[in-house]
Amino acid sequence: MSHTPPFRILIGERDTFMQHMLAHSLGKHFQVSFVEDGLSLLRQTREILPDLVIMEGLLSSLDGYTVCQKLKNDAATAHIPVLFHTLLADESRARQAGADGFLLKPVLPQEIETKVEELLNVES
Repeated sequence: MSHTPPFRILIGERDTFMQHMLAHSLGKHFQVSFVEDGLSLLRQTREILPDLVIMEGLLSSLDGYTVCQKLKNDAATAHIPVLFHTLLADESRARQAGADGFLLKPVLPQEIETKVEELLNVES
């Protein structure tokens, strides 16, 4: 996989094991940063304008569905693809909030990489 400059991915994830797994899997090819709550995810997305946002549905302070809806209703962030990576089997709710992709945990690292490449239009 080759792409320049590195795409920036902001991830809203509370679980430290999952953070390490995502950092290991995606950090090889992308610039990855993490926040652990919904309000921080919303603020950081508006501040750094990442190329992709990956989020859990159950974030503290502001749930992922609300964050997604706010991002998609903001002209400055509406273009940013949002991928839900969650334990909750509620794809329809994620799609209604504006999600561009949905993966139900647990997933293999390769599945996440493939979905990220698809959303970023990157060839592997």
